Amino acid sequence: MNVVPSELGDPVPVHVAIIMDGNGRWAKARGLPRTAGHRAGAQSVRRTVAAAIELGISYLTLYGFSSENWKRPLAEVDELMGLLRRHLQGEIAEFHKERIRLRVIGDRERLPKDIARLITEAESSTAGGTRLNLTMAISYGGRQDIVSAARHLAMEAAAGRLEPEVIDEELFNASLLTNGIPDPDLVIRTSGEQRISNFLLWQSAYSEFVFAKKHWPDFGKDDLADAIKEFRLRDRRYGAAAGSG
Repeated sequence: MNVVPSELGDPVPVHVAIIMDGNGRWAKARGLPRTAGHRAGAQSVRRTVAAAIELGISYLTLYGFSSENWKRPLAEVDELMGLLRRHLQGEIAEFHKERIRLRVIGDRERLPKDIARLITEAESSTAGGTRLNLTMAISYGGRQDIVSAARHLAMEAAAGRLEPEVIDEELFNASLLTNGIPDPDLVIRTSGEQRISNFLLWQSAYSEFVFAKKHWPDFGKDDLADAIKEFRLRDRRYGAAAGSG
């Protein structure tokens, strides 16, 4: 863990990943359509990005739309794609100004062509950002990421460009969509659910997990700070015995 300045005073996790859950339940509890929950969730994204910067987090990954989410009703998927489109159109200038680097991981082939183009443009225009590395997981699945990496390495080996015996964790990691991004120290899931839902399966092998009860639209800076405080109480041994250093 790197020592970085933050409002919390002590070192903070370098990389925090969040499974943003509970938009629909938030809306249902208020007698609102699910789309209202997604719009409120978009506001929480803005708050959390700002909070991550204030708290000294270097990498933030947000699980916005899973590969399984394509199975949702068409109207809801269209609403989510519309929110993503507006977010890309409206926030990128601000990201550039605030020195936030945006990266998007996931299957872009399934995205509308204009959104895929906006993502490419956003990644290019923010590539120099050093204040926060923001990754959005869109049309993403952890199993699919692993299968894709394995297929790539198998094809390289079959073509004679790679000897199978040199394949190790480092090489496999470099074939994942998150290449160049450190593994998450802390994974947070909102809305009280306690499962990983196909998110960063390989990368979160030694992550600490915090399950927040609040629905995503209610999640804010204080909740992120509380999760970090809980993270600090954990004894991260990476498989080693207690007291082994």
